[in-house]
Amino acid sequence: MSLKDQVTEDMKNAMRAKDSVRLGTIRLLLAAVKQKEVDERVVVDDTMMVGIVDKLIKQRKDSVTAYVQAQRQDLADKESDEIKVLQAYLPQRLSAEEIATAVAAIVNTLGAKGPGDMGKVMGAVKTQLAGKADMGLVSQAVKAALAG
Repeated sequence: MSLKDQVTEDMKNAMRAKDSVRLGTIRLLLAAVKQKEVDERVVVDDTMMVGIVDKLIKQRKDSVTAYVQAQRQDLADKESDEIKVLQAYLPQRLSAEEIATAVAAIVNTLGAKGPGDMGKVMGAVKTQLAGKADMGLVSQAVKAALAG
């Protein structure tokens, strides 16, 4: 069963269970998937689906930060609940050590020497670690590898 089919099944189950938070979040996810399919005229596969989920989680984290700064804990809690629902659709993430090891191997393979090679390294890292790691942590690992 594809990830998209799993999300659709989870939506049906959330409807039956009358779980409004889960249902609303899944509907947002499916709307984002449909938007991508219409805009790019593609059928979303599991890899694209993970990218969409990552993007939605990043948006929710940014919203939580903004709401906390504005002292709106009620809205921050709502966004945090949505993050928990969305994270269920992500594959197991790599640890910081595993990311650092993978980045070091890519840097050695490409022969990157310093911060000027950041774009080249990030391009290679994104293709290899897409969906497997938090890109914020990956970016930090690449900076550290190229600085030292």
